[in-house]
Amino acid sequence: MGAATTGKAGWLDRMRREQESWQALVSEVGDAGLDRSGAAGDWTFKDVVGHLNGWRERTVDRLEAAARDAAPPPSPWPDDLSDETDEGVEAINRWIYERNRDRPAADILAESREQFRRMRAAVEAVPEDDLVTPGRFPWLGGEPLSAVLEGSFGHLHEEHEPAIRAWLADQPR
Repeated sequence: MGAATTGKAGWLDRMRREQESWQALVSEVGDAGLDRSGAAGDWTFKDVVGHLNGWRERTVDRLEAAARDAAPPPSPWPDDLSDETDEGVEAINRWIYERNRDRPAADILAESREQFRRMRAAVEAVPEDDLVTPGRFPWLGGEPLSAVLEGSFGHLHEEHEPAIRAWLADQPR
């Protein structure tokens, strides 16, 4: 979504724009498209939202932990799953899919909105230096806290949005 973001005000503005962009995409899909397959392979758009929520949950946990000046809780998926390998990521993705596949789309979309609200509240609570200074939180491996936001937004824009846009372009109008 453009140039590198710096400073707390810049991140809050970027978060607002990201949420607006996300809501516009959800609106473009519409209620009728939520359960239509093909948004990402065989997944429906609802499945993609559940997937993004599953990974965003860890982002929210990390931001909220930083706001409390605490270590983050363990990842939301089972301890025997690791995001350190491609196989581990695939297993996590399957776990997230299974956890969400039978949930109503309205609940998954509400969860997404709540995650954006919680992310914003956490960033508002974190001192600017904590947000942008590399190495402030040892559990981030030398990265600034803002890297978790960048990673979350990048996950959508780089890994999923192009396929969703292509899927939308193929939908009957």
